[in-house]
Amino acid sequence: MFEQSIYTSRDAACKQPYGAVPAGQAVSFSVYPAREVFLRGVTLYISEDGKEPTAYPMHWGGLRGDCDRYCTTFTPETPGLYWYYFAVEDRHGARKYICRGAAGVGYESDTVQDLYQLTVFDGSYAVADWFGRGITYNIFPDRFCRTEVPPKEGYRAHREVHDNWNDLPVYQPDAHGEILNNDFFGGSLKGVLSKLDYLASLHVQTIYFNPIFEAYSNHRYDTGNYKNIDPMMGTEEDFKELCAEAKKRGMRVILDGVFSHNGYDSVYFNARGHYDSVGAFQSQESPYYEWYDFSHWPDQYSSWWGIYTLPQVNELNPKYLDYIIEDEDSVIRRWLRLGASGWRLDVADELPDEFIAKLNAAARREKPDALVVGEVWEDASNKISYSVRRRYFQGGELDSVMNYPLRDGVMSFLGGSPAEDFAEKMECLRENYPRAVFYNLMNIIGTHDTPRALTVMGAKPEDWSGSRDHRARARLIGEDLIAARRKMYLAAVIQFTMPGSPTIYYGDEAGLQGFEDPFNRRTYPWGNEDGSLLDFYRKLCAVRTQSSALTDGEIAFRKAEGGLLIYERWDAQEHLYIVINRDDEAVVRLPCHAAEDLLDDQTRVDTDTDDLVLRIPACSARILRVTE
Repeated sequence: MFEQSIYTSRDAACKQPYGAVPAGQAVSFSVYPAREVFLRGVTLYISEDGKEPTAYPMHWGGLRGDCDRYCTTFTPETPGLYWYYFAVEDRHGARKYICRGAAGVGYESDTVQDLYQLTVFDGSYAVADWFGRGITYNIFPDRFCRTEVPPKEGYRAHREVHDNWNDLPVYQPDAHGEILNNDFFGGSLKGVLSKLDYLASLHVQTIYFNPIFEAYSNHRYDTGNYKNIDPMMGTEEDFKELCAEAKKRGMRVILDGVFSHNGYDSVYFNARGHYDSVGAFQSQESPYYEWYDFSHWPDQYSSWWGIYTLPQVNELNPKYLDYIIEDEDSVIRRWLRLGASGWRLDVADELPDEFIAKLNAAARREKPDALVVGEVWEDASNKISYSVRRRYFQGGELDSVMNYPLRDGVMSFLGGSPAEDFAEKMECLRENYPRAVFYNLMNIIGTHDTPRALTVMGAKPEDWSGSRDHRARARLIGEDLIAARRKMYLAAVIQFTMPGSPTIYYGDEAGLQGFEDPFNRRTYPWGNEDGSLLDFYRKLCAVRTQSSALTDGEIAFRKAEGGLLIYERWDAQEHLYIVINRDDEAVVRLPCHAAEDLLDDQTRVDTDTDDLVLRIPACSARILRVTE
């Protein structure tokens, strides 16, 4: 029936406003069939998630070129996820459907499929947008910095303590086939305190800590006591001092909350008897017994991903809710009161929506601008977890999520996938997320759960398939390292110029390498940093901090073809072009007379035409500020 698409969701002529909308906001829809088709009628069908669609007949609204315009408006009254499509009927009564294709371009179908998404949020909820405006530094506490070799004794459980800061983490299983994760290097709060000026040199505004609370393991995701700093990390007074000193430098601190499970060796479960408490493993009369789901007490219970050392909790148990969220001295409120500014929620898609909403409300009661970030690996706007559609951005849930789609897109692009795929992945998020959330994302290219970015850029296929011993000792050197570093530059430029908070995983800026856990958790190489990479990051951090356009400006992709990616960022103060060239040298023409390259402080002017013509070397990037 139609030779070309009659609707594109990202085109203002078809849908206004762009993307997600607040409840109560009227949304206008227009479709443009060719006039020669002679339609009998066009209908918009739209439904709230899980409900039957409602029909909205579209009326004729005039002509655009050789196309008719059919239009209507829809006003969603409540926050939620809505789905829509169009039905068109020709003069003979034959019906076709316009469904969502790539890039929001509608395609004709005989059946209803591939629905368009409309995200509707509570416009009265104010996202804690201070986060997205600044640079974040992610610290894995045991491995960032220590001021001394910690004592080898005096802990609730045995700990292997490394005298040598540069040792490899223990990675082989013990005699029983278990990797205990009980080797420690002694990174501490005082160590972080001693490096605040270093973080300031990177213009860091938020320090995000992986767990700092008492635990058996060095990763501390098996919480032993939510209300105690791990003794190797320091004390509550150390934490307060760190937050106070960070604040003097314009930095905030956010903590990792692990609330879907805690430790087998904890004050709450106490399976090893290391605590004075009566844990759920020890007695059904324990005050913590109702926190857990035992199928056969005490040895059979629900655990996170079947790992026996991580017993799962019933998050909506009233006693657990009081302890973590509701009480005046709850975990959430206590650490905010002591100086933290927000929480990152581990495995947020395994926490009930009601739990997250209650946590957010309690955090806001303690600090009105408290931040709540969720660990979600996919598009969080339409996430389904355990067969349930999740509510993250409708108002009062999450202020941000970890932007794994950005990481995946960057790694794929630099690994050879076309720039079109990266641009489309980002545009999908921009269309589906509320603007305030999209500009508040935790933009990552590495975390404690992923191989080091530099290793991903340069490791050969045989390195990934080699033995664990091989991966433990594998290092990029020579030309391989040079090539990987060039790609790292490109990854960092993308990370720092997309909306959201560019988040540095400790040591990435210094050239740390490593495959999977624990090789991605090596100690920071103080005194042995990759100087050229660190200098580049310092320059990039300065550019990001000093640019209003990169902080909150608009974004538009202008070219995404093969290995070439060009996008704009602009606001009332400045206009930038970001040019990423993954492949061979490219000639780029930009619609301006002159521009300053913020990465090397050179001004390039084309004297022959009204456009700026640049030769962009292979595997290089430019951040160009238009100067006239």
